[in-house]
Amino acid sequence: MKRIINRYFFVATVVAVTTLTACDKDKNDAPVVYYEQQDQMARAAINTVFVDAAEKDKFNTTTPSQMNATFAAKFKTKLLALNAGYTTNALGQNADALSGLLVTDVLNVSTTAPTTYFDGTNVLTGRALADDVIDISLLLIFGGPSGTSNPGLTKDNVAANDKAFLSSFPYLATPH
Repeated sequence: MKRIINRYFFVATVVAVTTLTACDKDKNDAPVVYYEQQDQMARAAINTVFVDAAEKDKFNTTTPSQMNATFAAKFKTKLLALNAGYTTNALGQNADALSGLLVTDVLNVSTTAPTTYFDGTNVLTGRALADDVIDISLLLIFGGPSGTSNPGLTKDNVAANDKAFLSSFPYLATPH
């Protein structure tokens, strides 16, 4: 259910932002659409967990190409505070590499690999609706080199959505 709520919240936010318009009286009353970045959250929970409340606005308005330089050290500090025993993860990444991967909060898409957040081989080649991005993030943060360290911290214990995805657009299950 939380995945469905997050997706509906995202859709509602996009609709709200894109429908904000104003009339420009000097141009024959043609509507002008204004966009304002509200929240950067391409990867679920990364912004929420790794960015301190005092820096949310700064993070949310930083262009992705500048995120690494601005926030990577802070992400690494937060990662090591969350898991003081961190050495490497299931991808073989040390703290610098994982922080560098997480800090650029964009959703990558590959045209040559399966669409997945992480399937054991492919990493961030897209995001399928059924991808359990929270479990994957927890595994990479707490699972250690084999993915089996800290078993109580590598899953959120939500096995699936409470309703199946639809087989046609918009694919999301209808809310209760």
